[in-house]
Amino acid sequence: MLKQRLMTAVMLVAGFLLLLFNLDPLWFCVAVVPVVMLAGWEWTNLNAIKTAASKFFYLSALLLSLAGGAFWLNLFNSVDSLESLDMHRGQQLMLLASILWAIIFLWVQGYPSSAIIWAAKPVLAVLGLLLLAATWLSIVLIIHQPQGQWLLLLAVAIVSLADIGGYVAGNLFGKHKLAPVVSPGKTWEGFFGGLSFQLILIAALMLFMPVGVSLTALLLLIIPVSLYSVLGDLFESMLKRHQGVKDSSQILPGHGGILDRIDGLMAALPLFILLYLLMSPL
Repeated sequence: MLKQRLMTAVMLVAGFLLLLFNLDPLWFCVAVVPVVMLAGWEWTNLNAIKTAASKFFYLSALLLSLAGGAFWLNLFNSVDSLESLDMHRGQQLMLLASILWAIIFLWVQGYPSSAIIWAAKPVLAVLGLLLLAATWLSIVLIIHQPQGQWLLLLAVAIVSLADIGGYVAGNLFGKHKLAPVVSPGKTWEGFFGGLSFQLILIAALMLFMPVGVSLTALLLLIIPVSLYSVLGDLFESMLKRHQGVKDSSQILPGHGGILDRIDGLMAALPLFILLYLLMSPL
């Protein structure tokens, strides 16, 4: 199982890097759409949408949501130009997405009682459209920044290190449960292990990044994004626990489904670009 998991991880990383540094920003955004659609298909499973017609309708609505968001941001007129993409609208969308995730945090804290609010099929269906569209639009906004490829790589690294640090520290030292009702396997030791990996990342960036990047700016960007990535992981764990399933699908050998791999990114990327835009002149 571990060998299969590692092989899948290597292939995913290689494919991501290949696309990231060989496609222009617009085409990279287009290349990510099938991944978002697969995640949408998995969301229909978590929402117990079973018929082919219902799944088709939902995925069509998701595609229209992506297209609507792209036109709202003026993506198809921007090509790879930062000037044409509407960053003000993007910042507003990412603020709303980050607020939604803050509300989701309250739902995770209040589970299972909170299920009365979010577990109804129509609510979960709309929630999936909003969260998946916001994830894709955050990628659009990040990749169109100056040095956007490296920024997106940094965002993914933050989420990955939170996950890896949590896994390592949790397995070595984990005793105290972080959210036993939602995800019994996660521990406070793993949580702080993930944070410690962020400090290592910040130290590395301070050593190798150009002069002028402050420690305060890195802390204000990386630590909140890392915390939101944990929230994304806990939220998907809550959904799976509520539906009584282990993984969102079996499409990725050793890893489960697409949602199982991007749950942290779904929460982290909107906050990442929101904080970045707030720190940078628009």
